[in-house]
Amino acid sequence: MGRQLCAPGRLPMSEPVVVIGAGLAGSEAAWQIAQRGVPVRLYEMRPEVRTPAHVTGLFAELVCSNSLGSTLTDRAPGVLKEELRQLGSLILSVAECTSVPAGRALAVDRERFAAAVTERITGHPLIEVVRQEVKSIPTDGVVVVAAGPLASDSLSADIARLAGSDAIAFFDAMAPIVTVESVNMNVAFRASRYDKDGDYINCPMSEAEYDRFVEALATAETAPLHGFETGDQRFFEACLPVEVMARRGRLVLAYGPLRPVGIRDPRTGRRPFAVVQLRQDNGAGSLYNMVGFQTNLRFGEQERVFRLIPGLERVEFVRYGQMHRNTFIDSPRLLEPTFEFRRRRGLFFAGQITGTEGYMGSTASGLMAGINAARRALGLDPVVCPPETVIGALSRYISNEAIKDFQPMKANFGLMPPLAEDPGSHSRKAAFRDRALAAMQAFILGEDLLPKGATA
Repeated sequence: MGRQLCAPGRLPMSEPVVVIGAGLAGSEAAWQIAQRGVPVRLYEMRPEVRTPAHVTGLFAELVCSNSLGSTLTDRAPGVLKEELRQLGSLILSVAECTSVPAGRALAVDRERFAAAVTERITGHPLIEVVRQEVKSIPTDGVVVVAAGPLASDSLSADIARLAGSDAIAFFDAMAPIVTVESVNMNVAFRASRYDKDGDYINCPMSEAEYDRFVEALATAETAPLHGFETGDQRFFEACLPVEVMARRGRLVLAYGPLRPVGIRDPRTGRRPFAVVQLRQDNGAGSLYNMVGFQTNLRFGEQERVFRLIPGLERVEFVRYGQMHRNTFIDSPRLLEPTFEFRRRRGLFFAGQITGTEGYMGSTASGLMAGINAARRALGLDPVVCPPETVIGALSRYISNEAIKDFQPMKANFGLMPPLAEDPGSHSRKAAFRDRALAAMQAFILGEDLLPKGATA
């Protein structure tokens, strides 16, 4: 267990830890703090103050995909979920309770998921929810800033002032959602990769159909960027708009989100040249989102171009794709691997604003910031997960001062220390997994991290 700090470093238990933002990271942070017996005051500006991307006032609203990534434990996202499970993650627990079929990925019914997170947070006796915009970071006490990449202009300006440097702005986009009854199942078919009875709807393309689609997509008209989307347009490489990929080359999409590996068209028995996949978006199975189709095309252009996809000729859109600004701070120069601000003890940042990309990466940063904020309030030193774990590797990546051109990063084995012995390509991923989970278990036991008698 971490050593005790002197009395001046201890926050009186009557004074709550402030958490700004009730997205994935903020909700997770607030839960972890409260589970350790420390009162929390959680600020969320929605619905009183809207953002350009959110549509509800619910906590942990997912504005892009409804998928939280792979569940395979020989993949880094799957190992990350196992680590979060060991640490008692609220977000992971709720996601598994509100999941929808998605093959080897964890996807959720957005509305049920956000409603359940909101219910758990608002029902916790140590969490006080304040529906109010925070325009500046409190100057004292323990604070977790989890305002997300769509923080209000006032708070963003205060963060930039505190950081002493400009924020890093990227543009992110969300994919369209369609009704399943409008998909032409005489052409489309259900399958997951290598599984004919899978959970995805697949729209197969011949080479000629693919070429016609890519040409139309690459020349389609995009929507102008207004207000909150001003400044230099830099796209996050892991979440590029589909039209940007089409303009980069004829086969970029065929080797990217439209790759047909593991898919066979039942009409021909052969692998199509390309395939567009649709993933279930709600529990009722009535809505599906277009996988990998983040876009900034004008709404009319989305209807014209996406209806060129076989099976989607008359598809009904219930939500068009849209683009929004995602802002990230220069974390390697500002944050410790504990997610604590280097120039102010007791101030933590969490979520995608730190550069931990993806829903589960954002959750992981919120979990660790929450644990460490609670430890500060209790007079204990913050902790860092071992570098052999996915969470520990991400924590060190976003705080590595040697990084000069910082880009947000998703969980991957490449961030982790090399294995002591290389077991060969077939066993390497399993070896990373086994080492990570063993290191996490030892870390939890050694630091006595789990709250007594509390579970997610």
